[in-house]
Amino acid sequence: MAFVPKCLSTTIGSLPHTDAKEATELMLAYTPHIPAWVQLAKRPQEGMLVQFSEGLPGFHRSPRAGGYFDTDSPAFQEDVSVFYENYLAVFEGQSAAHLEPYALTPAYAEGFHTLIEVLNRGEHCPYALKGQVTGPFTFATSLTDQQRKSAYYNLQLRDIIVKMVSLKATWQIKKLKVFGTPVIMSLDEPSLVGFGSSAYLGVTAADIQKDLNEIISCIHQEHGYASLHCCENTDWSMILATAIDILSFDAYSYFDKLLLYADSLRAFLARGGILAWGLIPTGNPLQIHTENTATLLRTWHSSLERLSERGIDPEQVIVQSLITPSCGAGLLSPEDSVRVLQLLRDVSQGLQNHYGN
Repeated sequence: MAFVPKCLSTTIGSLPHTDAKEATELMLAYTPHIPAWVQLAKRPQEGMLVQFSEGLPGFHRSPRAGGYFDTDSPAFQEDVSVFYENYLAVFEGQSAAHLEPYALTPAYAEGFHTLIEVLNRGEHCPYALKGQVTGPFTFATSLTDQQRKSAYYNLQLRDIIVKMVSLKATWQIKKLKVFGTPVIMSLDEPSLVGFGSSAYLGVTAADIQKDLNEIISCIHQEHGYASLHCCENTDWSMILATAIDILSFDAYSYFDKLLLYADSLRAFLARGGILAWGLIPTGNPLQIHTENTATLLRTWHSSLERLSERGIDPEQVIVQSLITPSCGAGLLSPEDSVRVLQLLRDVSQGLQNHYGN
C-alpha cells in the first residue's frame, strides 16, 4: 500500500503522561489516521537512550546518564559475537527467533505494547502507523565506554549501535505491519544539530550518511517508510541525500534554515520524498497558547508561497506533506501537551478541508 499523506497528522512520539492507557487514548483521539506509540518520557526507563538499550552487548544501563559500555569486561567479546550472529540470522536468515532478544519490552516501552493491545481489538482503522527509535548519531555520540570516551569514535561500538538501531526498528515494523497499513519508522536525531561544530570534530557527512543508509536499508527491507527527525537545524542537504522517505523538521522555528536547501528539497520531493512539517510549537508554553489554528494555517500558506518562489511545486508539497508538532511533547505539562494535540488535529483538518482531501 502506497503512503500518500496529504496533510494528515502524526506526532513525534513522546507525551508527559505516566499512564500508558491514558496517553494511548489521547494519541488515538487526536491523531486517529496515523497514531504513533507513546513514549512516556517522564519514566526513567523510557529516556531516549535507555529505552532502546536492551540487548546491547556489554552495556550497563543507567536511567540518569543512559549508561556505558564496559569493553574491558571478560564477557564483552563473547557477547559481541552472539550479537553479530543474531544480526546475521535476522537479516540474512530471516530468523524471527533471533530478533526477539532486541524486542521493546513492556518495562521499557509500555506505550508500544498498549497500542498493540488496543489495535488488536479492531476498534480503530488507522491509515498508517508510526514507530520511532533513537538514531545512530545521537545514540553513539551520547553513550560512552567505561573510560567515558564517546562510543561514536570507537568503530566497533559505533557499528554495534548502528546494527542495534536496525534491529529495534525491524522488530517494531514486524509487529506493526500485521495491521495491514503502511508503517513509518522515525530515526530521532536531535544531536545532528551539533554536526559541523567543535563538539564533533572528525565527524564527516559521509560517515553519518553511511550509518543512516545502513539502517534505512533494513527499514526498506521490511517495506517500512524511513523518517528522520531533527528538532532544530542541521546540514539538511546531507540528510536529504540519504535514502530517507520522510524528513521531519521544526517548521515553526527553522523553516528559514531549511529553505536554504531548496535544490536538495526539490530533488527530494521529485523522488517521492515526504515533508513532515513541525508546525505546532512545543518548545515554549507561551507560544503554545498564543498560537491558534488560524495563525498556524497562515504560517503554512506563507511557507508554501516561499517554496513556490523557489520553483517547488505547491501541489506536490501538499500531497507529500505530513503535519506534526515541532518536537516531542514529553517535557510539557499534560495540559500543554493536550493543547498541542488539539492544535495538531485542527491544523491538519483545516488543511484537508481547504484542499478538499
